[in-house]
Amino acid sequence: MIQIYHNPRCGKSRTCVAFVEQANHEFEIIPYLTDVPTFEDLKKLLDKLNLQPLQLVRVKEKIWIENYKGKTLTHDEIIQAMADNPILIERPIVIKDGKAIIGRDLDLVASFLD
Repeated sequence: MIQIYHNPRCGKSRTCVAFVEQANHEFEIIPYLTDVPTFEDLKKLLDKLNLQPLQLVRVKEKIWIENYKGKTLTHDEIIQAMADNPILIERPIVIKDGKAIIGRDLDLVASFLD
């Protein structure tokens, strides 16, 4: 089953969900802002994405700028920052068959789902 880490207030996230829905794929929405992933969940997600923690952070978010920008942080500290402040997690994230992508580019989503 396809899973999508989704923020309904984000246009890119809504567009990705609509795209997957229109392609008639079954999927599950993960409302990560209310169903907050744990530190371990995020580590597993990063493995599926094949990304370093900072690559999953929305570095333009106010919380990041005010609390973390310019600091030297370990990978674990960055992951904990996302667990503590899920708004920092890049979105949408599409998961399928043990792999994941950031689904901001619909062409990438289409090729990932096929």
